[in-house]
Amino acid sequence: MRVLVTGAGRSIGRATAEVLAERGHEVVATARDVAALRDLKVAKVLSLDVRSATSVADAVASAGELDAVVNNAGLTGTGPLEDYPLADFTRVLDVNTIGPLRLAQAVVPSWRARGCGVLVNISSVQGRIGTPLEGVYAASKHALEALSETLHYELGHFGIRVVIVEPGYIAPGMRRRADHLGPGAYAELREQWSGTDAKLTGPAGRPGPELVGHAVADALEDPATPLRVEVGEDAAMVLALRRSQSDAEFEATMRKALGLTW
Repeated sequence: MRVLVTGAGRSIGRATAEVLAERGHEVVATARDVAALRDLKVAKVLSLDVRSATSVADAVASAGELDAVVNNAGLTGTGPLEDYPLADFTRVLDVNTIGPLRLAQAVVPSWRARGCGVLVNISSVQGRIGTPLEGVYAASKHALEALSETLHYELGHFGIRVVIVEPGYIAPGMRRRADHLGPGAYAELREQWSGTDAKLTGPAGRPGPELVGHAVADALEDPATPLRVEVGEDAAMVLALRRSQSDAEFEATMRKALGLTW
């Protein structure tokens, strides 16, 4: 398959491009800074800013006929919502939610005409669960999941598959932008919430990003892949709890596990 991967300069995007290439796929790796892609052993590297419709159109035109797109490019958004800058919130939504839709709109017409194609959207456990101080990121991923599910219903009729990949904590993590600290009243919450990843992943720590890369490759290669794919033991554990418990029960369970008294 010929697969375009966004945000392929590091972490999950880079590992996904490498795994796909190792498994015999023709990979078009993209990132805003094309210099970050030059040592990748892939079919093609392209500059792509998912916030720009022109950039998306140019990249898709240069990529050649695509069989799949992996929407991985993303931004973090950390801080209390009470006074979170709305311009920054909009930027996160533009990359994490609208960016994947821009890519979908660029490729779906031709895929619909030929009757096949695979759209893989990299979400997160936070696409299903809201967490303290990470509401902006969680909101963008919740919205991405809603768009993806709707696309699944709309496009399946035309032979186009949509897959939502939901990783837990993955090393080395996303490149962090400066946290929005917000009012001092949230300092205690910030202190309690720091280090929660270690509590969920255990002594072994976060798994490497190749775990997500193989999940993406499996999804592309197996037409029976379900709409949602959970990646990582922490993701499977937390999402299983969320499905089986009420809101109050889940909150109590997570507070106890993470030592939250806020």
